[in-house]
Amino acid sequence: MVGSGAFLALNSTVVKFLVVDYPPGQIMVLRGLFVCLFVGVLVVRDGGVATLKINHPIGQFARALSLAATTLLMILSVERLPLGDVFAINHASPLILTAMAAMILRERVGWRRWSAVTAGFIGTLVMLRPTPAAFQIAALLPLAVAFLSAIRDVITRRIAVKDSTTVTLAVTTAVIMMSGLGLSLFSGWAPLRISDLWLFALVAVFQGTAHFLMIETFRLSEAKVVAPFKYATILWAIAIGYLFWKDIPDGWILTGGAIVVASGLYVLHREHQR
Repeated sequence: MVGSGAFLALNSTVVKFLVVDYPPGQIMVLRGLFVCLFVGVLVVRDGGVATLKINHPIGQFARALSLAATTLLMILSVERLPLGDVFAINHASPLILTAMAAMILRERVGWRRWSAVTAGFIGTLVMLRPTPAAFQIAALLPLAVAFLSAIRDVITRRIAVKDSTTVTLAVTTAVIMMSGLGLSLFSGWAPLRISDLWLFALVAVFQGTAHFLMIETFRLSEAKVVAPFKYATILWAIAIGYLFWKDIPDGWILTGGAIVVASGLYVLHREHQR
């Protein structure tokens, strides 16, 4: 989950550059085409096309649809809001996921885990302190991303034991591309610069790797255990900001980051105790 968060942060960073020149539908389609190459490598590794057998079609379609909506809303979010605000609001997702894990997956979530996840969310707000610009209608976009991400993770947890990671990635990619084509009918298609193709390939690698790791996470572990580690995306965002723009974390970010890390480690500690 920590690795997945790193690649999701990188993906959003590159998308923020692309959305200046290309509409969301076009980004979804072109990125999907490159993800197909990523999926193709996994298919060959797993033994060929025969391995693409879907055992849970309804769950796969529901997951893919939720991720397509999440992809679109995330693109719109990074277009309209600062990345810090997007990540701050979006990271209400672990709280929602923990609640869904208890209500839908029937996973037992004690008060200690609830406290740890809540502390992680508070740490996120301490780090990023959403600016006044975030508290507008556009702020509902990353909040919707948080809700849909939790739904996606719950579905992933349910289908991961029946369908392989490769199958899930293949179905998801196909639905996102079709959704992007549908959006293109309304938003149009900007002239594609050949020099930008490497950026589309880059976001495909980032997104494909992120979701491969995420699916593997929910195949191997309960949702309630890994939910707090989604906050690690914030830490990766800080590192990326420093690497590319030399943004130096202040005391608020360091304090909030410590709270986030501590909450995740506490959940891991509780799991080992049990």
